[in-house]
Amino acid sequence: MILNRRHFVGAALAATSSALLARSTPLRRRTPSPLLPPRIPAAPRAAQQPALLAEARAALDVHASYIGRRDKIGLVDFALPSSERRFSLIDLEGGKVDHMWLVAHGKGSDLANTGYLQRFSNDPGSDASSRGAYVTATPYYGKHGRSQRLIGLDPDNNAALERAIVIHGASYVDPAWIDSRGRIGRSFGCFAVEDREVGRVMSALGEGRRVYAGKSV
Repeated sequence: MILNRRHFVGAALAATSSALLARSTPLRRRTPSPLLPPRIPAAPRAAQQPALLAEARAALDVHASYIGRRDKIGLVDFALPSSERRFSLIDLEGGKVDHMWLVAHGKGSDLANTGYLQRFSNDPGSDASSRGAYVTATPYYGKHGRSQRLIGLDPDNNAALERAIVIHGASYVDPAWIDSRGRIGRSFGCFAVEDREVGRVMSALGEGRRVYAGKSV
């Protein structure tokens, strides 16, 4: 089999991202109250993230005509619990993970409020998260403050604009919730991040970059 430069670059980036994710520092937590149920162990990021990254890179090529900027992507691994930083900003050119953030999933994806995404949906009114490739569109100021529109590029998320699925900050995305409840809150399908981090997320992504959401397992 003949391996070209693209094969080597893709393999190197997957391996580098895996190593960096393995070394990322987990959120500090206090000992949970004995009245709370025991925490569910987090899925191992290092072993699973490269497969999702490869899936995201393949989608980047499929939707090349819609993507204005290919240097960085936002990768959301919904196989991880909401208590983990599962929204990664990946520098494709430098082969590294720049940042990792907490991000909420939709109420319709986790009806029992377990902290784990159970299902995806693209249906209006489902209040669920959708899998697939998005491209960042215009920022705006709405009821959640600074927000960023997203355009869904796949059949599984092409109703994103109709459903008003955006990136925004939320008070329920807070490490303090993890200390007291073992998880953060849920959105109505939006990629809700910490209020104090939404500006950083939006500045890092800008317009015309890709966000890819899926599950590594």
